[in-house]
Amino acid sequence: MPDWTYHPLRGLAAAVLGRHRSQRTALRLLASIGSRPAGARLIARGFGHRHPPQRLAGEMAGVPVTVRLGISVPPSLARDAVRAMPPLGAGVVEVAPVSAADVETVREAAADRSIPVVVRACDPEAEAALKPHVDGFTYSEDPHVVHVADASVIAAAAAIEEPGTVVLARPRVLVAAGPGWFARVTEAATPTAPAPLLRDVGRDPRRWPAWWWALLVGLGMTGAGLGAAAITLGPVLLWYDRDYLGMTLHELHAANHHLVHFLQHDRLTMAGTMVAIGALYTGLAVGGIRRGWPWAREVYLLSGLIGFPTLFYFLATGFVEPLHTATAIVLFPMFVAAVRRTTHAPRWRLAPEGPEPERRRALVGQLLLIVTGAGLFVGGAVISVVGLTGVFVPTDLAFLGTSTQTLETVSPQLVPFIAHDRAGFGGALMAAAVAILLLSAWGWRRGEAWVFWTLAAAAAAGFLPAVVVHGAIHYTDFIHLAPVYFGIAMTGTGLLLARPYLCARASARPKD
Repeated sequence: MPDWTYHPLRGLAAAVLGRHRSQRTALRLLASIGSRPAGARLIARGFGHRHPPQRLAGEMAGVPVTVRLGISVPPSLARDAVRAMPPLGAGVVEVAPVSAADVETVREAAADRSIPVVVRACDPEAEAALKPHVDGFTYSEDPHVVHVADASVIAAAAAIEEPGTVVLARPRVLVAAGPGWFARVTEAATPTAPAPLLRDVGRDPRRWPAWWWALLVGLGMTGAGLGAAAITLGPVLLWYDRDYLGMTLHELHAANHHLVHFLQHDRLTMAGTMVAIGALYTGLAVGGIRRGWPWAREVYLLSGLIGFPTLFYFLATGFVEPLHTATAIVLFPMFVAAVRRTTHAPRWRLAPEGPEPERRRALVGQLLLIVTGAGLFVGGAVISVVGLTGVFVPTDLAFLGTSTQTLETVSPQLVPFIAHDRAGFGGALMAAAVAILLLSAWGWRRGEAWVFWTLAAAAAAGFLPAVVVHGAIHYTDFIHLAPVYFGIAMTGTGLLLARPYLCARASARPKD
């Protein structure tokens, strides 16, 4: 489990299972998933772990390791540790102390290894028996091996920076700090450079960096959302809307005096979601991709891969909106330019470690934001399905005071027209939700204030228009708006809990 479930839920798990049993259950669950190639990739990617820098590679006991960071466990934990630790970012597992009675246990554990397993044997007999089955042996007097019992990330990072030094954590380090400890140490020990500035972009588009293209897409989405809101608050319908419907705005109002307001409520909610996506992409571009965070590009890519294809919802609704299509045609090449270029070298600044209670509260906030993102994705999927099938939910028809069949008699194009707006909103909501969920899961670090402000701006742009427009048109059914209220409460609480952690002051300069 990641830190954002481990710490917030460990008290509940301990109360139900007992402290020791809950810890072993968590380890065995990670071991069971991590022992399978697909499961190991899922854990590594899901936890936001990436390849460590080359300078942290080295060797231990004459065995090459991809990162000089690992764990030292007793034989009783060896099998689970060997399977669970690699996806978390460990580069080596030491089993110690090992006596002749532990030989069979260690042999079975080492058989499942995907990273080097070394042993500190208590006697020559144990060493001789295990020599064919493990990668090497360590000795208590080895000056290049540092065992840490303190969960301090900075101390471990300082130790691993010494060339040839291998840092091995005791099990209680992960118990105290959480499974993300390896990744946090790796990031703290990663050399960084200053982030590029606006003046470094240049005028030749062929040389523009990925973050600049990503920023242009974010600004374009924001502008498109504000433009859609202006149209909705002004003429509501453009000429191609009127041509498709075969009706004017006054004729729609005469047919049903709630209909125009209903269209406005759908379109303003969609416009707010577009602005929210713009805020998320802008934050990912400037705060993430520009500063070399590899996961930021992946968040941006996955969100776009969901958002752009929703243009083809018109194949089901039958209505092609020219402005929607033009916006996608303009922004998509920029999106491709942003994701096809390789990410810059690390250019982030890490804030020093703060009080542990501050981090624990931030992890609760992180969990709330991740749950909110998952809920928004489910909501977007449901809205898309409804928009592509039945179009209306019961509260919609109650507000309109009519039925779908009656609306079809007003104009045969009216229901497909509304379906386009509704399905498009569902697709945009899914794209925003993926960005919120993954940014919250992968971007939670002390001092990363841009994560806080990006999520706050997206929440304001997405939630506030929805609440305001529903109140303005008197569509205030509690069941209909309950997900919005719940999302506001979850997001607001999560951001308040995380603000001291995310907005802590970062280091004055990048790490050399």
